[in-house]
Amino acid sequence: MIPASSLLGDLPPGLRDPLLEEYRSIVQNFMEMRWNPAELSAGRFCEIVFTVLHGHAAGTYPKGPSKPANFLAACRALESNAHVPRSFQILIPRLLPALYEIRNNRGVGHVGGDVDSNPMDASAAVGMATWVLSELIRIFHNVPVPTAQRVVDSLAELRIPLVWSDGDVKRILRTGLPLKEQVLILSSTSSTGIQTSDLIRWTEHNSKTYFLRLLRKMHKDRLIELSSDEIEVRLLPPGSKQLAAVVAKYADA
Repeated sequence: MIPASSLLGDLPPGLRDPLLEEYRSIVQNFMEMRWNPAELSAGRFCEIVFTVLHGHAAGTYPKGPSKPANFLAACRALESNAHVPRSFQILIPRLLPALYEIRNNRGVGHVGGDVDSNPMDASAAVGMATWVLSELIRIFHNVPVPTAQRVVDSLAELRIPLVWSDGDVKRILRTGLPLKEQVLILSSTSSTGIQTSDLIRWTEHNSKTYFLRLLRKMHKDRLIELSSDEIEVRLLPPGSKQLAAVVAKYADA
């Protein structure tokens, strides 16, 4: 595994580590179908990238990211930096405001409209963030070009979510997952609870008795909250923590 310090050149840890962490947060929340957190992370990602571009043009980096008072005007000002790579002068400064706009003025920030735009917006956020981080690696890396390219390619591949949905049907795209992991993943796709009957239908498990026994065990372990009538499941914080490890495992596979 190539150290992040090699991929992002001389960026200080106070910028490098938050940048990678926010990107991982965008991808992980997207894979868990948590649209709003994915888009919120994209806003913080933009602020860190702006700080990186500004520091690169100035020849000195601050210890940590900062948020400009007027994000759009600050990004436009970056276009006057003719001595930096073209993508740092034009492409990224023009892309960041669009990504930031998703955070501030779309469904993630406001209620309204007839069609929920959050899944579409989160997908756009992942795509744009992946391209921006890939370009930063391309410019900053001090490893061989083929090595940097493999990392860029792997970043792009992380966009595929674990869950496919169509109407009232959901399917986990990766086959062979243990039933417990399937329950954790599917339970995370709704913040208001999932019907037990839907979990059984979506996993296509053939034994309701065994399924309920597993849910009771997960409830006892405080991974999920199983309603007293056993018809609804909600993911609990310890379950979310275990889910993060599951998602990370399959994202790297």
